[in-house]
Amino acid sequence: MSLLKTKSPRSLCTPGWNHCFLSLVYSSAQDADGRCICTVVAPEQNLCSRDAKGRQLRQLLEKVQNMSQSIEVLNLRTQRDFQYVMKMENQMKGLRTKFRQVEDDRKTIMAKNFQELKEKMDELQPLIPVLEQYKTDAQLISSFKEEIRNLSMVLTAIQEEMGAYDYDELYQRVLRLDSRLRNCMGKLTCGKLMKITGPVTIKTSGTRFGAWMTDPQASQRNNRVWYMDSYTNSKIVREYKTMEDFVANVVSRTYNLPFKWEGTGHVVYNGSLYYNKYQSNIIVKYSFETGRVLAQRALEYAGFHNTYPYSWGGYSDIDVMADELGMWVVYMDPDTLEVQKTWNTEYSKRNAGESFMICGTLYITNSHLTGAKVYYSYSTKTSSYEYTDIPFHNQYFHMSMLDYNARERALYAWNNGHQVLFNVTLFHVIKTEDDS
Repeated sequence: MSLLKTKSPRSLCTPGWNHCFLSLVYSSAQDADGRCICTVVAPEQNLCSRDAKGRQLRQLLEKVQNMSQSIEVLNLRTQRDFQYVMKMENQMKGLRTKFRQVEDDRKTIMAKNFQELKEKMDELQPLIPVLEQYKTDAQLISSFKEEIRNLSMVLTAIQEEMGAYDYDELYQRVLRLDSRLRNCMGKLTCGKLMKITGPVTIKTSGTRFGAWMTDPQASQRNNRVWYMDSYTNSKIVREYKTMEDFVANVVSRTYNLPFKWEGTGHVVYNGSLYYNKYQSNIIVKYSFETGRVLAQRALEYAGFHNTYPYSWGGYSDIDVMADELGMWVVYMDPDTLEVQKTWNTEYSKRNAGESFMICGTLYITNSHLTGAKVYYSYSTKTSSYEYTDIPFHNQYFHMSMLDYNARERALYAWNNGHQVLFNVTLFHVIKTEDDS
């Protein structure tokens, strides 16, 4: 049996407290079975005041009533606001329908114009990283960059708002900026190819294979275009006075060459057409002004008639090119066709798609593939090569002609029956007065 220590009873109600307590009294008393008896002493009911609890309950009840009233008021307001929202929603649906109709009409009228502007800006955009490299005339270049950025932001806003700005004013700003940039580019010397953008489809005509070109030696006012469809068994050359006439198919003159051509590697240079004579390794120089052959020369050891063509075939053994430094097949004099020097690049022509010259450097492509790129270059200045990785978009999947025009700094291409243009970005060094 355990002996329990008995705790003395204490006051059951503590003054200043709002709670009553029960006291547990332990004693050594036992019942008939020998179990200990514990006694609980509770205060009398009148010893604990219920006023505090009653007061709390009344306050709580008042709060609940106030909340109920607030909820009722809020409910009425909510119903009223809901009706207002429903009314406004119906009005907004009507306005949305009207705005959509107006927007669709505006987009139909102006989408073509804005797309032309956007394409124009896309052509100008690659010039920014080039201009940033120049150390001279920094203030002018910064101004160009800011104007391009501002115009790009305006175009973006116009695409979103369709009609917030005057189209003619914006178009004139683009033309002025384009003119200033091209004047700046006129100061540039030769550069290294960094990027190819586009293409821009000028026209869709002819067979899968052919060539078209302008004269890089012509004046800025002379914009004649020449067109030679197919890669063999033809002598017809069509001339157009302007690019606009070419697009509209307005032929200004037709030439019947004395010899058929072979391949698509032709070039117009300083008013004459240079092309590969059919089934031979002979280069022909034909004057558009006189309609006569001015010179012919066989290229020693040069293959022809699909002996050493590009990978796509098409009798593309001999590819005549022109760049800032002159005429190229190997490297020839444009007057006498005399070969001045020959470089062996040690690169198999059958593995190449197309190639072109820029500033004395030969760039080789895999333009016969969908994922086209410039992957090899050979410098005639240093007689060295390097592997490159400059992608460009082969939009129509098969390219049978790709030539650089130094005057326009663009690549002309015949892309599966589409005549297209690519823009090129070159890394330049500005020629200053001290260098001249």
